[in-house]
Amino acid sequence: MNLPNKLTLARIIAVPFFIIAYMTGHSLIAFVLFILASLTDMLDGKIARKYDLITNFGKIMDPLADKILVYSAFCLMVEDGTIPGWMLIVILAREFLVAGIRTVAASEGIVIAAAMSGKIKTVLQMIAVPMLLLVPVLPAGQFHDVLAIAARIFLWASLAMTIWSGAEYAIKNKQVFAQ
Repeated sequence: MNLPNKLTLARIIAVPFFIIAYMTGHSLIAFVLFILASLTDMLDGKIARKYDLITNFGKIMDPLADKILVYSAFCLMVEDGTIPGWMLIVILAREFLVAGIRTVAASEGIVIAAAMSGKIKTVLQMIAVPMLLLVPVLPAGQFHDVLAIAARIFLWASLAMTIWSGAEYAIKNKQVFAQ
């Protein structure tokens, strides 16, 4: 197994530890774990492209690892009221739509590459989550308030990009449904 794939696996393995830290009130540990796991996403892609280590495993598991990490955080945040449940439903609906389109396309021998809007969505989510993790940890004050506002802005921006990228996917690939 090459290094990018090991980094992808490390991201997946980090998720239960992130969940335990979050659920036991160790917000700073959860924050650090989330940041480190997010960095593996950036690293595995750069290494895979630079050294031509792109594999089918990586093509499938890298985006899946991202989703497992981010949506685990969002699920926990719905449970404790940090984000509303309807927001997670919209985010998951987009993922199911895209997965459905890709599955139908694959059955027809069509490969659909990831769009830039989906990558931007993931980056916005990976910025929003750690910010949301830090808000309850910081003492009240000006920096706390600024971070809380910034976290909400990134959360809403990621939701907007989620909707945009889902619509873009459906429109660009509508021929998949016509077959």
